[in-house]
This record gives sequence, structure tokens and C-alpha cells, in this order.
Amino acid sequence: MNKRQFLKTIGLSALSTPVFSKTFLTTLKDAENVSPEILAEDEKFWKQIRAEYKLNPAYINLENGYYCITPSPIHKAFLKNIEEVNLLGSYYMRKTRFPDNEKVRKQLAEVAGCETDEIVVTRNATESLDSVISGYDWKPGDEAIMAEQDYGSMIQHFELMAERYGMKNRILSVPLHPKNDEEIVKMYEAAITSKTRLLMVSHIINITGQILPIKKISDMAHSHGVDVLVDGAHAFAHFDYKLSDLGCDYYGTSLHKWLSSPLGVGFLYVRKDKIKNLWPIFGESGLAQDDIRRLNHTGTPAVHTDISIMNSLEYLQKIGIKRKEARLKYIRNYWMERLKDVPNVVINTPFDADRACGIGNVGLKNMKPTEMAEKLLSNHKIWTVGIEGQSVFGCRITPNIYTSIAELDAFVAAVKILAKA
Repeated sequence: MNKRQFLKTIGLSALSTPVFSKTFLTTLKDAENVSPEILAEDEKFWKQIRAEYKLNPAYINLENGYYCITPSPIHKAFLKNIEEVNLLGSYYMRKTRFPDNEKVRKQLAEVAGCETDEIVVTRNATESLDSVISGYDWKPGDEAIMAEQDYGSMIQHFELMAERYGMKNRILSVPLHPKNDEEIVKMYEAAITSKTRLLMVSHIINITGQILPIKKISDMAHSHGVDVLVDGAHAFAHFDYKLSDLGCDYYGTSLHKWLSSPLGVGFLYVRKDKIKNLWPIFGESGLAQDDIRRLNHTGTPAVHTDISIMNSLEYLQKIGIKRKEARLKYIRNYWMERLKDVPNVVINTPFDADRACGIGNVGLKNMKPTEMAEKLLSNHKIWTVGIEGQSVFGCRITPNIYTSIAELDAFVAAVKILAKA
């Protein structure tokens, strides 16, 4: 066996190529010249997209916000990636792992809208954001700002920093239905003092689906010399934006949510000039202070999951983020419009098209959210999650592009029944 045959045998990469059905590819081709807004209401098109998923017939899944299952072509490619990594073994880990990781970072950077040397692959948004929170050289009396509606893991990590370093956390509450962007920006600005170093804000609030004006908040915070950390766990691959347009300093997200990657992947973005200011959680030698990879030394990772990000990005690009955003807005608006005037029903998500996308929250005046979620599942075979606290009381509803109108009709009918209980 010559050298060329040897390299071909062992493979230069473990990445598998997804195999898309002819029907799927034809459906996409036929829709090339159709606007996202018109396509959003084309049930024939989305029925074909739904066919690419293997769904559990036991219940209607309206809890895709925690983790969205991968479409079948991507899941099959993921399983093939596992086989290939296992076949190549330590050869892959020593020879090919790092070039493949660079490919992943490059593709993520292109889609996210940043430079490759500003982004690293992590396991989830919590790891990404907590790396920044831990990475600050906190001093006694330093302050950070966040909202009670932010994700609990990050708030808890800020509390840990307060216990350890004597810094202080200022926690505010985001209104469910703000009048305008300025109301939100002024609320955050009012919390800033001369001791404020970091402001954390959710790109989209995970429990209500409200999208916040990140660019305006970033510009305001920077005018006061305050850095901005954005929780984008539910934003990436959910709606169309670029990191370069947000003006933030740090951004963390999970990729097993709206990108529908296999479980256990996310990314951390750090603006190039901010990298050197952060302490890594784990030691990493031989890298420059402004090399973001020094913030990401986590030992031996699940590389088969990491390289599968490229498969998920390929699927997203075939669907198109503008199409996906338009469809998610359409189906959220579909069920909210049908429930907004029902007695005892409370909508906890803005109706403004620019202030929400696929996530919504609905509550009942006559029932606790956890009980509502339990009855939706036990009586109507609809799976969702109840939210009680942080000034939000209702069930979070997170459909995805495979969700059918028939399923949403079933959900609307179920809520109307519960509202009369």
C-alpha cells in the first residue's frame, strides 16, 4: 500500500456527509424564488420538512427550547461520525482532531458573523457564559447587572462570584410587554453605577420569548465603560442576525437547541481585544494571551459531537435562516392570536413581530403553570413546561419547523378546555 492509498484508507477527516432525500432537495429547489413570508404559510412545503424528522407519536412536542431533536439526515451523519472516530481512534485525536476543530470554528464564525479567532466550541451556553463570569478579575465592590428573567445557572454563578470575591449583583426585572426599546435600555442604564463592570442580558428571554434590543443596550453600556455579556442560548439559528451587528463583548449559546445539533455543543464568542482580559478556568500553556483557545482547554472532548456541528450548519443553510425565522414567527402568532381573547388566558409574550420569534408563553388565571403543563400532557398528550417565578407564570411553548398546524390546533383546543376548568 502506497502513501496515497494509506491516507485514503485512514481518512483525513471523520466528518460524514448528510444524505438528503430527493423529495427534500426537490422541495427546496421548487421554493427557491418564493419569499420567506409567503413560504411561512405553505403547509405543503413544511409537511415535507416535517418528513425529515423521526417524531415520537406518543405526544405533541412543544418543548423544543430545552433540546430540539436532530433531523434524520443529520442524526444519521452523527452516528456515522461516531463510527469514524471510533475506527480511527487515537490517530484521529492526534492527527485530525485539531484541523477538524478549526473547520468547525471557521464555519461557525461565518454563520455567526465574527472572526474565527473570536470563537470556540463549548458544551453549552452555561459553560460559555460562566467562563466569562469566572474569567473576570473581580475585586470587592465591583458590580454586575442582570435580570431576574435571565437563566438561573448564570445568576447562580454571579452569586458564587459575589461570595468568593465580594462583588455585588444588581438584579432588575424586564417588563413582559415593554412600550418600546427605550424603556428597556433606560431600565438597564438606571442600574449602572461607577462600580459597574459587566452587564449580562438575554438576547431572547428563555421563559417568555421576548427579544431584547441588544445593539442599543450594548451602545448604552459602552458609553458608561461597561462590558456586555449576551446570553444567546435561544437566539442562534432561531432568527436572523450577525454578532458583528450586536456590538457586544461576549456571547454564548447552545447549538443543541435551535440549530438542532446533537446534545452537548455550544460556542463562546469573545471580542478580540477582550480575550486577554479573561482568566481561563483550566490552565493552557503555549498560547498567546489574546488566543481565545486558551479559554477552552477542557481535556478530551466528544469530538464526534463537535464535528457534527458542520452537518447541522449545512442543514440550516439548506432550509435558510430567513425562511426558518418567518415560519417560527408565523406559527407562534398562529396560536397566540387564537388564544389572546379567551377568558382566563394570559399571554406573557409580546405580539410585536420584532420582539419575539418562535418562543411564546401562555398562562391561565384559574390554574398554576405546573398543573397546566401536567394536564396538557396527561389529558391532551401535549408536552411543554410550566414556568412559575421570575415574574412569569405560564407554560413556555416552543414549537419548531417540523410542528404542524394540526398540532397547534390541538394545543389551542386543549388550552380553551383548561381555561374553563
